[in-house]
Amino acid sequence: MSTTCQDFHRVRIVAAPGDDAVIEIGGHDVASAVEAYRITQTVDEGPEVTLYVQQGWRGLEFDGMAEVVVEPADVRHVVIGFLDAVDWRRLDEAVLDRDDLDGEPGELTRGVLAQLREWAAGA
Repeated sequence: MSTTCQDFHRVRIVAAPGDDAVIEIGGHDVASAVEAYRITQTVDEGPEVTLYVQQGWRGLEFDGMAEVVVEPADVRHVVIGFLDAVDWRRLDEAVLDRDDLDGEPGELTRGVLAQLREWAAGA
């Protein structure tokens, strides 16, 4: 579900690694509701800013200079990026070294899922 506005809106985004991003639309701070954003532009079109917002978020006033698309956050790209970064050799070794393998059917699958969950949580 997306909301595409036909008018252009003033958008200000300032982001640097380690700092909180500033995301304003029409002078209104919307950073707390935005989980991700994408800025695209083709040769024959103006810039388009897509904001991926938290589920259930409503409301925004616009006033500006870029086509804005507001969509619910889709974290699939984050999951895919995480899985692409996993070294299968390291995962294999980590799973086989787990203390919670029990010899029951599905133990390796449970071990892989538990290991990935721990890595995703930063453990």
